[in-house]
Amino acid sequence: MTWEAIQAVAQAGQAEAASDVLPATAAMPVAAPAGQFGDMVNQGLTGVNQQLLVSQTDLQQLAAGDVQNLHQVMIRLEESRLSFQLLLQVRNRLLEAYQDVMKMQV
Repeated sequence: MTWEAIQAVAQAGQAEAASDVLPATAAMPVAAPAGQFGDMVNQGLTGVNQQLLVSQTDLQQLAAGDVQNLHQVMIRLEESRLSFQLLLQVRNRLLEAYQDVMKMQV
């Protein structure tokens, strides 16, 4: 990944956190109260954001030549990429479900 790609992912993550449609984890109970759902969404966003920040720090150290273990850096980069993709897919599924419910005739 390039530095620009990491910055774009980080900015997209910040934009997602600021939007009205928030992603959640896939293991959410169906009848969860609003407070619990909000907490799960917040924890998911915080976890992904933390991984992206660690990846950004790793990339800065890699660019400066201060990396001791390149394999660990690459593993963390891939983990953060996958967690961000999962976050986007969960958000997309929630948005599709919301749109399907809104299309229902009452």
